[in-house]
Amino acid sequence: MSNDPTTPVPAPVPAPDSPFRPEPGDRDLAPQFVLPLVVRIERAAPPSRTDALETAARAVLVMLGDERSTGDGAWARAVRDWQDARIRKVVRRARGAEWRRAEALPGITVTGKNAEVRVFPPVPLDGWPKDLARLQVSGTDLDDPEPPVDADPTAPVLWLNPDLDMSAGKAMAQAGHGAQLAWWELSDAERTAWRDAGFPLSVRTADPARWTGLTTGGLPVVRDAGFTEIAPGSCTVVADHPALRRARP
Repeated sequence: MSNDPTTPVPAPVPAPDSPFRPEPGDRDLAPQFVLPLVVRIERAAPPSRTDALETAARAVLVMLGDERSTGDGAWARAVRDWQDARIRKVVRRARGAEWRRAEALPGITVTGKNAEVRVFPPVPLDGWPKDLARLQVSGTDLDDPEPPVDADPTAPVLWLNPDLDMSAGKAMAQAGHGAQLAWWELSDAERTAWRDAGFPLSVRTADPARWTGLTTGGLPVVRDAGFTEIAPGSCTVVADHPALRRARP
């Protein structure tokens, strides 16, 4: 639900002109794009919150790993332009005919246990297709019928800040940011292995006692710019991928 730029913090000082840097930089002078995600929320059968977050994170990875997004692919120019400027994601909701119209547009639908999220190639901030622009950003509040099981420690985990109260849409965008940061830090071979495995991952709220250690352990950290819901500079997600754990002391 966010079009907020965010900041990865693999080191105490962000890299110069990072696409997630909160301060103005050269990337702000470039044309700005956004990655649209649409979550299907039918009144009678809404998805569970955790599954929606995990499915949104996988959808971002599927877009990044798709052959159409690289080289001379049909979406490659849009993806490059998006990543050359600020990295923005917006989550909207759809049901019924709205969802069917969204599915008719070029994109990829990713299915979880009970969630469906469709990701679209990046579009200009002011150039949304009308069938996506008319969709609502609000109303993405979701619940888990039961507490999620413990995350698999041998697989990637996107840890949410236990001190922040984010709507499901906001958290979906932040989980997508975390997945993207992990993707950027992996080697080509590690990316291929993750993609071939179907991008397994979990999204969980961190134990408060572990949060400080997670944010200072050298793993990719997402910081929000604070345009919606939460304070500027808030750490929202830590991307904990096994390959990145091995790469650090």
